[in-house]
Amino acid sequence: MSRAEEDLNRRVLRARDAIDLSYSEPLDIPRLAGIAHISEAHFIRTFSATFGETPHRFLQRRRVERAMYLLAQTRRDITDICLEVGFTSLGTFSRTFTQIVGESPSSFRGHAKPIPVPNCFAMAWLRPSSFG
Repeated sequence: MSRAEEDLNRRVLRARDAIDLSYSEPLDIPRLAGIAHISEAHFIRTFSATFGETPHRFLQRRRVERAMYLLAQTRRDITDICLEVGFTSLGTFSRTFTQIVGESPSSFRGHAKPIPVPNCFAMAWLRPSSFG
């Protein structure tokens, strides 16, 4: 790998880290491309090639992962969880959750049980696949 490719990968990784840290905030491609210091189109292509999914899908999956945790660990209202993880519409949240997890948020909550292991292990184990 050339030094230029390594530098580009680092910059795209910084943008992915920004998504991880700020998943509940409004994030858009211009802001993320600015973090990586590359054009928007090049950012989308590079991110997709590096991580196997678009930045938008990665962000959606992060939000759904957090929602899965909150649905299993709390009794909070689904609408509150939807808004906390960064969705602005319950319909979009439910549709996206169902696409990624394979069932609705309420159905997931119906059988999800609190997990007595550290959250980082649970999230890695339960991480929904973006392929399929």
